[in-house]
Amino acid sequence: MKDRVLKDIGAMEHLTDWSQIDWRSASKRVRNLRRRIYRATQCGQWNRVRSLMKLMLRSFSNLLLAVRKVTQINQGKKTAGIDGQKVLTPQDRVNFVHEIMEEMRVNASPTRRVYIPKANGKRRPLGIPTVYSYCTSIPESLGIFCLTKRICLW
Repeated sequence: MKDRVLKDIGAMEHLTDWSQIDWRSASKRVRNLRRRIYRATQCGQWNRVRSLMKLMLRSFSNLLLAVRKVTQINQGKKTAGIDGQKVLTPQDRVNFVHEIMEEMRVNASPTRRVYIPKANGKRRPLGIPTVYSYCTSIPESLGIFCLTKRICLW
């Protein structure tokens, strides 16, 4: 399973520095792949959709964009998951990408259930995932999102 990402589209030789990533080309690769998935869906080419979805899930660029979204862009980027892990520095992000590439867990980690108050006085449940499970679930949800939306922009 180690060559899952290393021989994929957009894979770099060895990621050592977070600032060396060309985000424009990475997002362009993912955007083009999402458009191809949408077009194949509209034409009813389900074998092609399946193969493109597999390609998207194994895409190194998609993994990098997911880690960037979780650790840099999201509002809760400084919040640790239930595992207590925070990924704040660029070197931590590089190590986290290598960790994800080495061990792609099949089973997701459990989420922590916390009840938060609502405006009307009641409480609603809130699930807090681990950072790892959040980063690995974003590429899957974005691929499924492409099947239904015409404009697939991140």
